[in-house]
Amino acid sequence: MKLGQAFSDSVITEQKTATRFGKPKAPSWWLGAGRALLFTTTLFVALFILGWRLFDLTVIHGYEFRGLSDGNRTRELIRHAPRGRILDRTGRELARNDPIYRLILPCTSETQDPCIEILSAPERDAALAKGLPPGAYIENDFTRVYPAGAATSHVIGYIGEITQKELGDNYYQLRGYKAGDRLGRMGAEAVFEERLRGRNGRELVEINAAGIATRTLGRIEEVPGEDVTLTIDRGVAEAATAAFPPDKKGAIVVAQPMTGEILALYTSPTFDANIFSTALSPEAVSGLFENPDLPMFNRGIGGVYPPGSIFKLITAIAGLEEGTLTADTLIEDTGEVVIGPFKFANWYFTQYGKTEGLVNIVKALQRSNDIFFYKAGEAIGITKLSLWAKRLGVGAPLGIQIPGEAAGLMPNPSWKALRFDSAEDKRARNDLWYLGDTYHVSIGQGYLLTTPLQANTWTNAVANGGKLCRPTIEKLPATSYQLPAHCKNLNIKKETIDLITEGMKRACEPGGTGWPLFNFNIKYQIANSKYLDNGTSEASSSSLTASKFIPLACKTGTAEYGDPDDKTHAWFTAFAPIPERFAHGTGQAPLSNQSTITGEPEISVTVLVEGAGEGSDNAAPVAKKILEEWFGR
Repeated sequence: MKLGQAFSDSVITEQKTATRFGKPKAPSWWLGAGRALLFTTTLFVALFILGWRLFDLTVIHGYEFRGLSDGNRTRELIRHAPRGRILDRTGRELARNDPIYRLILPCTSETQDPCIEILSAPERDAALAKGLPPGAYIENDFTRVYPAGAATSHVIGYIGEITQKELGDNYYQLRGYKAGDRLGRMGAEAVFEERLRGRNGRELVEINAAGIATRTLGRIEEVPGEDVTLTIDRGVAEAATAAFPPDKKGAIVVAQPMTGEILALYTSPTFDANIFSTALSPEAVSGLFENPDLPMFNRGIGGVYPPGSIFKLITAIAGLEEGTLTADTLIEDTGEVVIGPFKFANWYFTQYGKTEGLVNIVKALQRSNDIFFYKAGEAIGITKLSLWAKRLGVGAPLGIQIPGEAAGLMPNPSWKALRFDSAEDKRARNDLWYLGDTYHVSIGQGYLLTTPLQANTWTNAVANGGKLCRPTIEKLPATSYQLPAHCKNLNIKKETIDLITEGMKRACEPGGTGWPLFNFNIKYQIANSKYLDNGTSEASSSSLTASKFIPLACKTGTAEYGDPDDKTHAWFTAFAPIPERFAHGTGQAPLSNQSTITGEPEISVTVLVEGAGEGSDNAAPVAKKILEEWFGR
């Protein structure tokens, strides 16, 4: 617009705007100081959160996270203490440890696989080469090895891993047992658990990403378990195992008569304790624990059987000590004793239709004459016979350390009255004790039941001069065996012991019943030397054969047990050598090139073969092989 000469031709014009209310509009807050304020506030809050989190990690929970950090870098390993060895009386190993390794895996409640795997040395090397799973590590450990195998399994026992139930028991918690630990489950392994078990140590190691230890940071040494020496003789135990018929059931007890020390305790069928050193399959478990032949059952101490004629030793002791029998007592063998409708026959009359005339105590034992012992039992009476049997260990556990010992049964009138107390029994008068019951017990039959260990113990009482020694598998100081708590003197007269020993000696001579042990001798080789002119000797490559004559005392037994096929248990019990005063004079004598071994009895052997027949035919040959092992050394 044209304004004249005083003004420029172009004028900038300002157009003002007004709000609805007539005031000018202010600039935006976001375009002003608000943006800076919001940014500053956000930065401050973020820094505060970071600082608080840092404070929480380093101060409040610092100890906890420091431990977790160290756990990823270090590992505390258990240094498993080796279990103590079990040794036989000569120092040979019956149980030892061989090294193995444990792979410890992370374990949660959802884990299906085992948390611990046992590895051999090659398996360990392969696992390390391949790389361990995250969180896994390897510990050194030991596995149990039983060098004698099945020969000593029922004595030594085995070890097994502790169960979850046991881990919750205060008994095991107080003794520091942990998951994966193993403890004795049977035999000496269980009896001497506290001594055999060591005390584990610990080792702190630094590990790398592969889980391999690279450096030891600290260590608490483990304490090995104590070695335990038993009375068992490994050579005798192995000989007993080899001698027993493989297809038969039964037991063998071998002991030292003067002390009660057990040299061998074998049961057939048996098991090899080494199988428990590895994980057992369900089939293997069933084959052991559900087998009708009961291979885990210790027949030597837990099986009860009618003892048959070997019980006649107790009947003889009772008669001689009570005065109803003497060395001069003679009883005529009539073949059978008849009481009303019942007949009680002698075995010789039953088999051969013959009688043996007048019989004294020595001949009765030599020939195992039933008629003599029927009449002896009648004269003694069941009450006194029962008391003597109990004094000699029948009817109660003897106290061997191994669990599972049976008491057996020594019947008497009061027992029978309690046993057959029903109205029907009383109407039939089954609760009364009859003379026939006494006859049966007198020859080791009827209701009488004993264990092979008890039979061996009363055999020892004859051998050692009348002491009842508690059987033991633990090797003790020599003075311990003289204590009354271990060997109780039964105060049996020397004449009684001498008469019974003489009868047992003759049982193992021609004319007796123990025919496999007639003229028992051991052949051995001796070096041959020739003498030179100057009086010196020169060894020769040839050798001479000589033999040792060993007089012994024995008793055979054949026991009926109600088998529908009339099978009988075969028994044999013996001790050797015998004192010199018994060694000569009757039956047999050493040959010109034989030396004779006499003196204090060193060994007793009791053999039971279930359902095998006569003791002389089936049990005596087993005992012979064991005696050959002992005296052939």
